Amino acid sequence: MRRIRSGCAAAIAAVVVAGALAAAPAAPAGATPTGAALAAPVQPSAPAARSIVAAMQPGWGLGNTYDAIGADETAWGNPPVTRALISKVRSEGFRSIRIPVTWEGRQGAAPDYPIDPAWLAKVRQTVDWAMAEGLYVMINLHHDSWMWINQLATDHDAVLSRYTATWTQLAATFRDASNRLVFESVNEPTFSATTGDDQNYLLLNELNTAFHRVVRASGGGNATRLLVLPTLYTNADQPRLDALATSLTDLGDPMVATTIHFYGFWPFSVNIAGFTRFDAASEQDLTGTFDRVYDTFVAHGVPVIMGEYALFGIDPNYPAIIERGEIRKFFEFLGHHARTRKVTTIVWDAGQFLNRQTMQWRDPELFAQIKSSLTTRSGTASTDMVFIQRSGEITSRTLTLNPNGTDFQGLRLGSRNLLKGRDYTVAGDQLTLTAALLTELAGNRTYGVNATLQARFSRGVPWRIDIISQDTPVLSDATGSTSGCDPSGWGRCFLIPADVRGDVLATAEARYDDGSNAGPASWTSYQQYGNAFWADYPANAINLTPEFFNSITDGARVTLTFHFWTPLPTFRLVE
Repeated sequence: MRRIRSGCAAAIAAVVVAGALAAAPAAPAGATPTGAALAAPVQPSAPAARSIVAAMQPGWGLGNTYDAIGADETAWGNPPVTRALISKVRSEGFRSIRIPVTWEGRQGAAPDYPIDPAWLAKVRQTVDWAMAEGLYVMINLHHDSWMWINQLATDHDAVLSRYTATWTQLAATFRDASNRLVFESVNEPTFSATTGDDQNYLLLNELNTAFHRVVRASGGGNATRLLVLPTLYTNADQPRLDALATSLTDLGDPMVATTIHFYGFWPFSVNIAGFTRFDAASEQDLTGTFDRVYDTFVAHGVPVIMGEYALFGIDPNYPAIIERGEIRKFFEFLGHHARTRKVTTIVWDAGQFLNRQTMQWRDPELFAQIKSSLTTRSGTASTDMVFIQRSGEITSRTLTLNPNGTDFQGLRLGSRNLLKGRDYTVAGDQLTLTAALLTELAGNRTYGVNATLQARFSRGVPWRIDIISQDTPVLSDATGSTSGCDPSGWGRCFLIPADVRGDVLATAEARYDDGSNAGPASWTSYQQYGNAFWADYPANAINLTPEFFNSITDGARVTLTFHFWTPLPTFRLVE
C-alpha cells in the first residue's frame, strides 16, 4: 500500500475502488421514524384555515437572509433583498414566501426588548413587497430558538418575557395586514438543560400558548389571522406530532395550522454511511413522514405546512456531494407524495437553488423537476450516467426505467429522435442502448461527458442520461503535514493527487488496521462527503479535511477506500 504521511502522526493507505457500491450499512440509532401509535383525532381547523394553507402551495423560503446572524441580511453571503427578487419568485409559480427572521442582536434590553426600528422596517418592506406581488407570507422567530429561547427551562421568566415582548411588537406592527400574512410561533424549537421530551413538550406548549394569547389579544386582523405552530424540533416523529395535537385540542382555535421540516433521510441527505442513492430506505423515510402528518392532522381537518424542505447536501460550491440524478429522484417523489397527502411545501433556498445575483436557477433541470412534481409525475431511471471505458470495447448498456405511472415515449439526442431497434431497445422496464449508438456518441472518447440523451415520457420532465468516457482513477503519492490546515469544515487540509479520468467520486471509507471505523463518523466506515473528504475535480485532487485528521488516533494507520460511480467489477490498489 502507498502510505501518505501526515503531521498528525497517522499514515494513510489509499485504495481506489471502481465498482458498484455495496449495500449501505445500517443507519445510526434514531435515524428512522419512531412509528408510535397515533394520538386521538384533533379538532379540525376552520375551512378558512385550510383554504389559506392550500393557497400557499407551492412556497419558497428566503433562507440565510433575515435569519442570518451578523450585521444585516448579507451576513451569510446573500445580496440585499429587492422587489425584483420577490417578483422573480412569483413569476416562477410560487404562491407563498416564508421569511425567517432572527431578532437576536436586533433588540434592546429588558423589560421592553425593543426591536431595532431599521431592522423591523427592512422586514416589513419585504413583507409589503411580497403582499403586493400577491403572495402569501409567513414570518417567524428563527434562530432565536437556539440562541436564547432554548434557555426557557433555566431562565424561564426572562425568556418568556422577551418572547412575549417580541411577539407583542410584531403583532402590533402587522395588526392590520391582510390575512395573507401568516405568523409562525418559532422555528425548530429546542430546549436545553431539560429532563427529556416530556418537559420539552410542556415548554413548547407554553411558548405556543403565549404566542397564541399575545397575537389574538392584539386585535384587528390578528384576531383571526392564521397561526402556525411547530412540533418539537419541527420534527415529524409520532410523539412530536401527538404532543402538538394535544396542544391544538387545548387551544381550541379553528384558525391554526401545523408545521414540520423535512430534509430527507439523513444519511442520504448528507451522503454518509454509504447512502448514495435515493433507495428504499430514503423512500420509506419520506413516505413515513408524510403519512404520519396526514394521519395525525390532515385527515382530521388540520392543515400542515412543510415550512422547509430540501437536501442538506445541495451546495453550489460543492456540487458533487449527492449525485444529481439521485437528487432529482428525491424531489420528484417528494412532490408527488406531498400532493397525495395534501401537504403545502416551502422549499428552503439559501442560495443553493436560485442565484440571487443573476436571478437564474443554478440547475434549471432540477428546478424543472421540482416545478413539475407539483402537478404531475415524471419518469426516471436507475441512473443518469452511462460509463464507457475509454480503453475497452464498447458494448451495449442497460438501464432500468422507473416510469412512475407514465409511458416511455423514446430517446432524443438534442432535436434528433433516436430509432427504436437501431439505437435502443425496450423490454418491459429495461432500456438498452446499443453498442452502435454508444460508439457514435462516444466519438474519440474524451474523458468526461461525451453526449447527453433525454428519455422522454408521456408526462413530466425528460430524464437526462449522460454518456461518459472514463478509465479507472489513479491516485498518486502524497506526503506532507497537516499542521497548517484550514480549520473550516471544507478546508484543504491534505490533498491526494487524483486523476479521476472521467469518473465521479461517490463516497469513501476509512478503517484502522484492526478493521474498526476511522474518521469523524465512528459509527460507520463510510464517511460524510464534505465533513471528512471531498473531490476537487479542477485541482485533480481529493481533499481530506481538518475534521478527518482531528478524529484520527495519533500513531495509527488508516486505509481509505474511495468508491467511484463506475459500475465495473474491478479495483486496483495504489501501490
